[in-house]
Amino acid sequence: MPDNNSGESVRINKYISSTGFCSRRKADEYIASGVVTIDGTPAEPGSQVFPGQVVRVNDKVVLPKDDHIYIAFHKPLGITCTTDKRDKDNIIDYLNYPERIFPIGRLDKNSTGLILLTNDGDIVNRLLRAEGRHDKEYVVSVDKPVDQAFKEKMENGLPILDTVTLPCKVSLTGKNTFHIILNQGLNRQIRRMCEYLGYRVTRLKRIRILNISLGSLPVGQYRELTPKERKDLFKILENK
Repeated sequence: MPDNNSGESVRINKYISSTGFCSRRKADEYIASGVVTIDGTPAEPGSQVFPGQVVRVNDKVVLPKDDHIYIAFHKPLGITCTTDKRDKDNIIDYLNYPERIFPIGRLDKNSTGLILLTNDGDIVNRLLRAEGRHDKEYVVSVDKPVDQAFKEKMENGLPILDTVTLPCKVSLTGKNTFHIILNQGLNRQIRRMCEYLGYRVTRLKRIRILNISLGSLPVGQYRELTPKERKDLFKILENK
């Protein structure tokens, strides 16, 4: 079966049968009866399904068995984003997922929040290639009050790690708290930016990567990405 994330299209009846939902002949019957849609549009015999498109039969999403895993995980404090089993706090042992997966990017040991894991090397490469061009959103607490001057300095760029940080978006949310949206991935960037301005980060939590939000996922728990999240993510990365 063609891998539906490889860029190839596949006929709708073959796509449905490949999911295990029903046989190809039964899929043809469903298509003829008008209960099959591709991205909400009724399918016809011979319709092609392209990567990232969402297929429904009787309003139920059907996904190909492509063995690709995409997980959103709420990383706790103290867990390191490494596959190195010599690190007793490594994310792989903590998750104890039944299949081999690896983290996309990093989130430092003293930070919490959203990290994505997968077994799809292609999407890892595309995400890392786009590292400096995709939004990541964080909630941050610091050790003393923040003000408009702090916000403007953070947004306009600061000299750290022998460079100047790219413009970013900062929203003050409380006396000592703010949201920040970065499209850059320097090592410990937010902590270093705050340190440059004389602040110490006391809490840092990532709540979004691109179109994937942490939402109400409890600390230490993970979930599979939804079909829509997968579709939107593939679309964003299409030209990366």
